[in-house]
Amino acid sequence: MKAELLAPAGSLKKLKVAIRYGADAVYLGGKAFSLRAFSDNFTEEELKEGIAFAHARGKKVYVCANIFAKNEDFGELAGYFKLLERLKADGVLVSDLGVFRVLKKVAPTLSVHVSTQANTLNKEAARFWQEAGASRVVLARELSVAEIKEIHEAVPELELEAFVHGATCISYSGRCLLSDYLSSRPSNRGECVQACRFQYELRAREQDGDWFPITEDERGAYLLSGKDLNLSAQLDELSAAGVCSFKIEGRMKGEYYLATVVNAYRRLLDGADKELMRRELLAASHRDYTEFNAFGKNQSTVSYNDNKTEGTCDFIAVVTRHKNGRVFAEMRGRFYEGDTLEVLSPTDAFLKEVHVKDLRDAADQIQPDAKRVQEIYSFECPLELNEGDILRRRKDRKK
Repeated sequence: MKAELLAPAGSLKKLKVAIRYGADAVYLGGKAFSLRAFSDNFTEEELKEGIAFAHARGKKVYVCANIFAKNEDFGELAGYFKLLERLKADGVLVSDLGVFRVLKKVAPTLSVHVSTQANTLNKEAARFWQEAGASRVVLARELSVAEIKEIHEAVPELELEAFVHGATCISYSGRCLLSDYLSSRPSNRGECVQACRFQYELRAREQDGDWFPITEDERGAYLLSGKDLNLSAQLDELSAAGVCSFKIEGRMKGEYYLATVVNAYRRLLDGADKELMRRELLAASHRDYTEFNAFGKNQSTVSYNDNKTEGTCDFIAVVTRHKNGRVFAEMRGRFYEGDTLEVLSPTDAFLKEVHVKDLRDAADQIQPDAKRVQEIYSFECPLELNEGDILRRRKDRKK
């Protein structure tokens, strides 16, 4: 069975982007009970629309309810799960045993997925979850491919989902208290301030009581910031080990990042050139990449260089329509008459170039400079582009 490509959907708009660019399924959160409280998330009406949109295209929707719950949460949880059951969500992700119990009791037809926050690291834990009624476990990021294979061989009927791309956490499978201590925003309640991405200074105290800084080099300020996971070259090994769902992290990421990464992994799963897709995954902003512990304990997972690498391309515009040889696009980054732009698309237009000629604004007035954010600009374009295609500019071509 071909592995599922699972993408994040921080909003209804991003859900549609993920599906358009090739996701087989998306995961998302409602306005409560999710570990990404500061993404846009979904109202009841948006949940209804999003699930219907996905199902009409043969795709699936998994809903996160993976907070570590307190007593006060249970008054609303039962009703929420019944709502998800009525809307025919394809699965619910949970971490907490109490939440798991309530879900099985009040919405028995919903498929239960055990979140990575539950720290499933071994075959006995996986067997426990299966016997309790879970259909899938999202494995802890700390596992190696060999350890995943052992789990699959011990519990072959249990679906295994694994992260293959995106941010990593300095804490064990995301169980962080640093945010709570520094900002009173509890990570395990969905309010992480990402304190690990802050810049820190390491100091030591001499015997006379004076402090002095300890530095490895001029880049040693990001002491807790993990590199970004990138297992795009290991998909075959993961599939052979028993992983049935490849998960991309990033409900807080923008639509350009989402389209870039989902498109690359979709093409990899469909047989695209690996080196070409390796370069494609450099196009959006990211931290230094790591395979983390895929092949055993890895001591090189902290991103000392900087908190983020900007990527090789600038996000310029989103296509709204193509008519009479002209493309109309919503501006996201400044561009100019004469620019050469590259197409990001799930179609054969991917990586083709267009030259900005006869640039006009929303009033159909000639403009040498597209500088008004989110205005619809148009220019001549012989390529047949579709709504939702993205135009970007290689940084080495920036004026």
